[in-house]
Amino acid sequence: MSILKTANLTKKFGKFTALDGVNLEVNKGEVFGFIGPNGAGKTTTIRVLLGILKATEGEAKIFGKDAWKEAVEIHKQIAYVPGDVSLWSNLTGGEVIDLFVKLRGTNNKNRREELIERFNLDPSKKCRTYSKGNRQKVALIAAFASDAELYILDEPTSGLDPLMEKVFQECVMEAKMAGKSIFLSSHILSEVEKLCDKVSIIRQGKIIESGTLDELRHLTRTSVLVETKQTIKALSELNGVHDIQIKDHSLTFQVDSEELGNVIKYISQFEIVKFESAPPTLEDLFMRHYKGVGGAL
Repeated sequence: MSILKTANLTKKFGKFTALDGVNLEVNKGEVFGFIGPNGAGKTTTIRVLLGILKATEGEAKIFGKDAWKEAVEIHKQIAYVPGDVSLWSNLTGGEVIDLFVKLRGTNNKNRREELIERFNLDPSKKCRTYSKGNRQKVALIAAFASDAELYILDEPTSGLDPLMEKVFQECVMEAKMAGKSIFLSSHILSEVEKLCDKVSIIRQGKIIESGTLDELRHLTRTSVLVETKQTIKALSELNGVHDIQIKDHSLTFQVDSEELGNVIKYISQFEIVKFESAPPTLEDLFMRHYKGVGGAL
């Protein structure tokens, strides 16, 4: 069942096209990763989904409702965490959490207390005294304490330490197990890889790849380290072999995943002493797409 769907979503600011025909679909009980470097169009997409910006062309629907026209109805069932949280400086963290939770019509005090403890937050302090990381904690606690059907998270772990990132990951998986849907925008690839069922990569306002991690991994290369009794001949002539480097008695190279079987078969005739292979990561895929495009990542 589709919870969030965009079709040919386009957003222009004057002559600048921020989003160019973006198609996304998030199903019930799914963690969906939306990745790309800063300025790729992630936050603009989220603002359209939240009904803050109106699309120039195309459509965005959440729960089958129009994201722009029915934003008020949609917001009753979603929880949103931005990458840089602004809070009321004179309220305490606890007061802000209570306010957000009540706005969503839920009042589960046990859940609130449990999350405050897990995220190691002092709710009695005024928000103006909080660090960036603590402000993120307030927003995350408020989001996960509410009974939302869809969580829209835009760089949610910005400013969190590794221990708190782990707590966040646990909360996402718990929400998923409860049948909730999560739309996670991030440039922290390890986070996306651990959590997401599906991924879309956005570059300069266009979706360049979409699919499950397994579907996308066929586009990446496996790293191989091999040591043989005999010298391997003509390895560079095999299909799908790249970046061959000789280190002492061993050889390292990259191989296109679909050619791995043929390469192993070929090198086995030279009597393998040691063989190590590392599966491709999302980072490999990301780097491959962004290398030399528009400057920095």
